[in-house]
Amino acid sequence: MTLDAEDTKIITLARSARARNGSAEGAAVRDETGRTYAATDVDLPSLKLSAVQVAVAMAVSSGAESLEAAALVTEAEDPSADDIAAIEDVGNAILYVAGPDGVLKGRYV
Repeated sequence: MTLDAEDTKIITLARSARARNGSAEGAAVRDETGRTYAATDVDLPSLKLSAVQVAVAMAVSSGAESLEAAALVTEAEDPSADDIAAIEDVGNAILYVAGPDGVLKGRYV
């Protein structure tokens, strides 16, 4: 599967966020205006969010009305149902799932 430059960029941003924070997951989303938001998972005693949930929340709290695409970098083979639901809450964006090495594992809508 060949990705365009913008989709490759969000995978790179997700990988960078994950590596920078030493987190289990990294995610990035692109909104309808082309703005991107990168995040990692949050694992606090009182708050647990996946990287996708954090990235979606960042986009929405910044005024995004819809998402064009999302990327999740993780060791897992598939995204969680909660990650897919968060993406669907803001439209029907494509969610790319890649491994820590950046190799694409799948594409979800």
